[in-house]
Amino acid sequence: MILIGQYDSPFVRRCGIAMMLYGFVFEHQPWSTFGEGDKIKPFNPLRRVPTLVLDDGGVVIDSAYILDWIDEQVGPDRALIPAAGEARRKALYYIALTTGFSDKCVSLFYEKVLHKQTSHIWLNRLETQVDEVLDVLESLRAEATTQWLFGDYLGHADIALGCSIRHAREAHGDAIDWSKRPALLAHSERCEALPIFEHISQPFIGPSSD
Repeated sequence: MILIGQYDSPFVRRCGIAMMLYGFVFEHQPWSTFGEGDKIKPFNPLRRVPTLVLDDGGVVIDSAYILDWIDEQVGPDRALIPAAGEARRKALYYIALTTGFSDKCVSLFYEKVLHKQTSHIWLNRLETQVDEVLDVLESLRAEATTQWLFGDYLGHADIALGCSIRHAREAHGDAIDWSKRPALLAHSERCEALPIFEHISQPFIGPSSD
């Protein structure tokens, strides 16, 4: 299998971490959607990452569907998310908030860096969304009294949150007030201390307006 995309993307990184935790053997092609979109196009006409090329030539796109596919391969007993019921719904809610936060962080970065003339209305909307979802994520993480969000096991929700916080901190720095989010910072530090997070890692390299 081939996982396409750079690990500075929280979406690509969470797939790579989960795949390694499951024991999948895969090749990593760190192609950039901006500089190497033509390489991605044969596998994904959207030129988006992550893109997973299967051994039989099939392609799975979007981090949510890639993780759904690999969860199916390992089975519900090994999957890093509850199989059904309220526990699964809750985990998916956390993941949706987290990946939505990353989406807004990406859009905010692009608006600031790629556009010579920015829209103050759009910037304000993005900044408000980022701030308010962080408040909710901080509360959810602070309410969890266990090592990880759903107990003592590292799940997809934990991985997504860890990857998203690292990305946001590197992409936006002090533009986001992290002093109000000690639980999220502690979660990020706990994740980044794990060998798997250190291995599947890349400093943020954003696109340039040049």
